[in-house]
Amino acid sequence: MPFKSQAQRRKFAELLVKGEISKETYEEWNRDTGRKKLPERVKPKAKAKKKTTPRAKAKTRKPKSRTRS
Repeated sequence: MPFKSQAQRRKFAELLVKGEISKETYEEWNRDTGRKKLPERVKPKAKAKKKTTPRAKAKTRKPKSRTRS
């Protein structure tokens, strides 16, 4: 699987130095990436907005103000 960003490549290099991944794993990812120009970071996907139901909207209304007689 190729790297998606420079930050990910650095993280894998750090894990390689610590001995948490094998050199073969790092080389495989590096080979799959090739000489691509990678972005510094990949932005996370935006979360979908939560839809409100008509009932939920009705609950959020302000109560009517009472008039004194």
